[in-house]
Amino acid sequence: MFPHRQKRSFAAFAVAILAGIFCLLIGAPEALANGVPMPWGIGMQDAASPVQAHIEYYHNILLVLITFISVFVLALLLYVIARYNRWMNPVPSNTAHNIKLEIVWTLVPCFILLGLAFISFPLLYYSDRMPTPDMTLKVTGHQWYWSYEYPDQADINFDSHAIWDSSDVTQDQANKLIKDASQSWLIKSQPLRLLEVDNRLVLPVGQNIRVDITGGDVEHSWFIPSVAVNRMAVPGRNSEVWLKIKSEGIYYGQCSMICGQGHGYMPIVIEAVSLEKFADWVKSKKPDVGSLGAPAHFATAETGNAQ
Repeated sequence: MFPHRQKRSFAAFAVAILAGIFCLLIGAPEALANGVPMPWGIGMQDAASPVQAHIEYYHNILLVLITFISVFVLALLLYVIARYNRWMNPVPSNTAHNIKLEIVWTLVPCFILLGLAFISFPLLYYSDRMPTPDMTLKVTGHQWYWSYEYPDQADINFDSHAIWDSSDVTQDQANKLIKDASQSWLIKSQPLRLLEVDNRLVLPVGQNIRVDITGGDVEHSWFIPSVAVNRMAVPGRNSEVWLKIKSEGIYYGQCSMICGQGHGYMPIVIEAVSLEKFADWVKSKKPDVGSLGAPAHFATAETGNAQ
């Protein structure tokens, strides 16, 4: 009777594992929405750039493949434990090799890896090869805030500090800072604790943006998951990446490199706006920007001639 009870126990264990995996994958909400954590969530942020859309496509394929492989290996392992134990199989087999089986379990993983290579290599190339940029943004990481410069827009520059820049900031202090900072925000929204900044980074949608990233003191990392950017900010070195935001909205990120005691207080907030709104914002920052070499497509955006 013991072998039968053991088989039932293994079967119940296998069913519980599979049910847990199913509930986790099907029942849980998305983990992140534009950089905002969701309780009990899993998954990636909604793609806000073409590169992130490619990454999400590859992630979904890989997740399904890994799930099938994991379930198959688990089922095979449980079967072997239940079938070939000393109670169910008191006389062990003397078989040492099976050439056909060994060839199969060697070739199948090779074909799987080759299939993944046909997807991953184009993704690596696409994310690395920058298209002709429409504008340039310079990002500098400091302890513990970010500095932004717009070389193509008459060198507009500003620092971006966290509203909650330490654990000592009270709600009253935060409310006062938010009241002062929100006057310049183009997109009004509910401030998010530990994710809000005084000066948001304003970028136009639909434009290829070259981002030059460096560090001013120690190593940082400029990480915005929804636009697929995570690049090191190293002092004395310039890192280059590109992004293109598909739709207007607010996108959150943070420094992902442990850079000191203020590491947890280096959020990033992007306000993605239309080309026309971006041109108006540039003019509000630099009234004479039109005479200082701003790109033509920004200068003509307000007249409706921008492409």
